[in-house]
Amino acid sequence: MTGVKELAYVVYEVRDLAEWERFAVSLLGMQLGGKTADGFTLRTDDKAHRWILTEGPADDLVRSGYEVASAAELDALVARLRDAGVETVEGDAELAAARKVERIVLVTDPLGNELELVTGLADAATPFHSEVLLGGFVTGAGGAGHQVLLSKGVPRETYLAFYEGLLGFKLSDIIVEELAPGIVADLAFLHCNPRHHTVAFGDMPHPKRTHHFMIEVTDIRDVGLAYDRCLDAKQPFEMTLGMHPNDHMFSFYVRTPSGFSVEYGWGGLLIDDETWEVRTLDQLHWWGHRAPEVVSELLGAAVVAGGER
Repeated sequence: MTGVKELAYVVYEVRDLAEWERFAVSLLGMQLGGKTADGFTLRTDDKAHRWILTEGPADDLVRSGYEVASAAELDALVARLRDAGVETVEGDAELAAARKVERIVLVTDPLGNELELVTGLADAATPFHSEVLLGGFVTGAGGAGHQVLLSKGVPRETYLAFYEGLLGFKLSDIIVEELAPGIVADLAFLHCNPRHHTVAFGDMPHPKRTHHFMIEVTDIRDVGLAYDRCLDAKQPFEMTLGMHPNDHMFSFYVRTPSGFSVEYGWGGLLIDDETWEVRTLDQLHWWGHRAPEVVSELLGAAVVAGGER
């Protein structure tokens, strides 16, 4: 079954555009794409944009743009959605031009997330350039990166029926871990290309629609340099350096100016569908990924213990 081939771009509504530009360009190493009437765009490769930021109160994800390989495949996908009773709306020329795509179809998933199914995301007029990166970002066939969204109590079978059964995603694996007594994180990870997951859905406490967006770099040194830039700028962290057991991503999590996080990583696993086996794991992190306040407590205790010797 043909379907979505990659996450092409994301659209966020944010309160503080100036702070976001500083965060994304100076700390993360993205390139400013261009100013718009209500915000700006960000680049991580030679595409016209990968992130679109508009000014507004939500401070959250408002749209996800998923690319389909061709107009014919988009037609087949739209027909499949309509046959399943899912409403689709053909985007107009003005929206397509703003998104820099050839065609755009709007649809809403069972969790209320608004999706844009597109073809032909345009290239930028100039090559990608970052002022701070040693290497670049990993995109290409893997798309812009991955995002983890909140399932908000919607049963797994409901959203899997939409993303697997209609959009053509495949299940990568599941992680279920008790984070604290009575608090369980239950996540399902889905892929539509070799990147281990393009989207994941988590049933866990979180106030936003999105928990994080992951951007991956080609040079491991850029993870450390970005970590230092965020430390020096006193940008709040969600999790320290660590590694995941399912996608093997070496990464840290830093809070955006809107309160959700960016995972900044290197070395993500690629999936070969011919040999891949879906598993259920019981831990989100192999090592690290500690909450900063926990690290501070541990370091404080170590200092006290050292002074008492």
